[in-house]
Amino acid sequence: MAQDPSSLYDIEVKTLAGEPYTLARYRGEVLLIVNTASKCGFTPQYAGLEALHQRLGEKGLRVLGFPCNQFGGQEPGTAADIESFCQLNYGVSFAMHEKIDVNGKKTHPLYEHLKSTQPGVLGTTTIKWNFTKFLVDREGNVVDRFAPNIEPAALEKDITALLG
Repeated sequence: MAQDPSSLYDIEVKTLAGEPYTLARYRGEVLLIVNTASKCGFTPQYAGLEALHQRLGEKGLRVLGFPCNQFGGQEPGTAADIESFCQLNYGVSFAMHEKIDVNGKKTHPLYEHLKSTQPGVLGTTTIKWNFTKFLVDREGNVVDRFAPNIEPAALEKDITALLG
């Protein structure tokens, strides 16, 4: 699966059901991309992510969740387990995707792109923990990166500015 890392929209991802698609489907929308986990101290942020999705979805925000099991084994479940957990506990209706790696040799191309275009503190590219958030503008530019401890509600002003 050769992908152009310079274009976010050319990157292929898979839904929780394993269906592939490219991020071109979201061209012209603001994206909030988050690596998630069901058994993490930050897991309650699903509620805040869903609230943003509900409040700002009609204005063009798309929240995209990418489960990851690289931090303390906090996302051990299958795709069905993840979907059930998210819906039953947090009413998640935003797009959830297949479990991926965000660091290491098997880093998903999406996270290679996100990390290279928006490094973390002191220029580090490594994702430090679950619920790191990336904000993407309507043109596909990765404009900001937020640490796991930043609550989704704290991003609303930044998101609203991009929504116009």
